[in-house]
Amino acid sequence: MKRILIKAAYDGTSYHGWQRSENSITIAGEIERALNKLTGEEIQISGASRTDAGVHSEGNLAIFDTGSPIPPERFCFALNTCLPGDIRITDSREVPPDFHPRFLKTEKTYLYRIHLSEFPDPLRDRYVWHLNYELDLESMREGAKYLEGEHDFKSFCSVHTETRTTVREITDLTVKRIDDEIHITVKGYGFLYNMVRIIAGTLSEVGRGLRKPSDIEEILLSKSRERAGQTAPAKGLTLKEIRIIDEEER
Repeated sequence: MKRILIKAAYDGTSYHGWQRSENSITIAGEIERALNKLTGEEIQISGASRTDAGVHSEGNLAIFDTGSPIPPERFCFALNTCLPGDIRITDSREVPPDFHPRFLKTEKTYLYRIHLSEFPDPLRDRYVWHLNYELDLESMREGAKYLEGEHDFKSFCSVHTETRTTVREITDLTVKRIDDEIHITVKGYGFLYNMVRIIAGTLSEVGRGLRKPSDIEEILLSKSRERAGQTAPAKGLTLKEIRIIDEEER
């Protein structure tokens, strides 16, 4: 048996998230179906990030064990012949038997895109949150500064979050204007359920003038989901990269 690490890119529009489900079509479920077809084995994969329904990815990571004679570096090519066109495996390689991205220190990068225009763009609408009013970029940047570093992000996660602690560290948070889009890029060592989408929703309210930038600090200290802003739509969120820090330090 060998352990294979794969990198997966996908358009999450048509899927009920990453995690396999008996009653829904999911990213992991489609990859497992393709693996089972290729190898004749009953394979279950384990992903580094369980992206929500409608969320996209350019670089989610997953591992699986197999006895297949397919060379590790060829799995990406073989899998892509069996997968739907909106899921692609962009890399595959063998890793040690004890390698597991969920138990290694990783830095994840998420991008949230907000499209500002009078009308939605049908060529972009699957990947952006459309707003038909302007946002104050500098106010959003000022508010974002309060979120960098280590904090208790209980106010910025779903009330259904099940975790031992809601303390997380954001290593970098930038807000940029690119043509008619606002790009919110968030990097950190771990994220809570809906955390980036709630950050995007709250910063959008700062940009609209419904909140002051300094309100972000008060929201953090309140540890109350009701104090934060709306959860921005899933379609605007893309997991850009998962960087394995432990592996770099070996």
